Amino acid sequence: MELFQIGFLTVGIIDLLDIMAVTFVFYQVWLIMRGTRATQMFAGLLALMITGSLAQLVGMSGMTWLIQSIGAVWVIAFVILFQPELRRMLVKIGQFGLLRNLFRAREQQVVVEVTRAALELSRHRFGGLIVIQRTTGIRGVIETGVQLQAEVSWEFLVSIFYPRTPLHDGAAIIVGETVVAARCILPLSMNPHLDASFGTRHRAALGITEELDAIAVVISEESGSISVAAGGQFLARDMDEQQLHDTLTSLLYPTIRRSHPRRALNLTPHSRNRLA
Repeated sequence: MELFQIGFLTVGIIDLLDIMAVTFVFYQVWLIMRGTRATQMFAGLLALMITGSLAQLVGMSGMTWLIQSIGAVWVIAFVILFQPELRRMLVKIGQFGLLRNLFRAREQQVVVEVTRAALELSRHRFGGLIVIQRTTGIRGVIETGVQLQAEVSWEFLVSIFYPRTPLHDGAAIIVGETVVAARCILPLSMNPHLDASFGTRHRAALGITEELDAIAVVISEESGSISVAAGGQFLARDMDEQQLHDTLTSLLYPTIRRSHPRRALNLTPHSRNRLA
């Protein structure tokens, strides 16, 4: 169906939908790459494409041949250069609607693994700070640490915060079902009304949840207590196993009915004992 005409170009409803779809795709790509090192690389590739088009337009055969030769490997180069950004894009696509529901059961395993890791860290009096992304991206924080891209498991999380490992100082970041980074630097909360007993880990947990939509699980090195922060405040402190499991479930999957965690965790008797 024709809507209007610009010169010799006829514009219809399909054309408008096509333009809107392409605009949306480019906007989403820009959102994913904004604030990362990939921005400059993307700008360089874009400049190369524009140069090739101009060279072809004015009849510069040598430059056109050079750009076309480079273009033969652009697809491979694009995948290699933008691998982290493409991975994040696929993750975001998988978080929509029915696709997310298909993998929801698997995602709930993250709650189980984080709960067990927190209990083990508490039992050994290992300090820990685990940040779980919710809706907004936290790639700026991720880039301050060591990139990992490992599947979430309680054993792996405990090994990160073992005192003699080089990754124990800082925060571990979980996105979806993946531990994407460790030893990350978080912004500290500047709230003047905070309890004077709060240390750097607790202030960092509040700081990240004040600025971004994330959940922070803090394990105190001094007392072994477990706390959860979200929305710039601590929802609970000195939590036990079931409180932690139910709190994480309600924050990450509010529509899912809570279940008792002891059946899912299958913890040893020692790890069920909470330290004061």
